Amino acid sequence: MGDVVERACLRAGLPRVGPHRLRHALAGEMLRQGAGLAAIGQVLRHQDLATTTLYAKVDFTALRAVAQPWPRTEAA
Repeated sequence: MGDVVERACLRAGLPRVGPHRLRHALAGEMLRQGAGLAAIGQVLRHQDLATTTLYAKVDFTALRAVAQPWPRTEAA
């Protein structure tokens, strides 16, 4: 599978990447689009949800952008 992905990258003029990099990218994009870990794990065909958590990383830049506008509360 790795050879197929590498040849496709070369034909497309893209940097060479392996299949696991594509899986990580897919998991991250699914997470950003709101998919849950269970759904991501099913797509990636993981047997253990712990494996899926290795692939689906939180985008902290996007998380900060969501959290920034929240009003701050003052202690009484």
